Amino acid sequence: MLLKNYTKEISRPVCNPSFQSVHCIAHLAEDIKEVLPYLNTALGGFSYTKEPPSVAFKVHGKLISVYPRKIAINALKDEAEADKILEWLKGEINAAWEKRAEIEPKYEATPKPKVMEILRLLPKTNSRECGRPTCMVFAAQVAEGAKGAEDCPPLDEKDKQKLKEYLGQFPL
Repeated sequence: MLLKNYTKEISRPVCNPSFQSVHCIAHLAEDIKEVLPYLNTALGGFSYTKEPPSVAFKVHGKLISVYPRKIAINALKDEAEADKILEWLKGEINAAWEKRAEIEPKYEATPKPKVMEILRLLPKTNSRECGRPTCMVFAAQVAEGAKGAEDCPPLDEKDKQKLKEYLGQFPL
């Protein structure tokens, strides 16, 4: 087991203390630098940097950043949600470390769909039938994985298939 203990700080955003969400910083008792490229492979990191080492994920609707000695999680409902995510991540970190001989470490971010490529495949009618104000907003949500080709009613079957093929080249 690589990560055994951490302490956490819960805070409200400094820029607007009236926000209902909280942020969490977990200070790690152990240095987990060596597991970061394995964790990046296992969880499909949203971003990865070598120096200073860090990996970030969009998981559970949160942005989670992992550094050698800390973990940062944004926009949490409360401390209980922070605990749940931290325990899940602790398990993922330890599992990646235990299975590192079987995992190919990855030192770069997972490729993501490009908003402009998605927009190019949309009808660009800004019909709002998808529930979004513009096709650009819809395309951004598709790129993030929140929406799919089936969520655009004006998109004909041929273009739906093209969009699905484009999105199919990216890991979920």
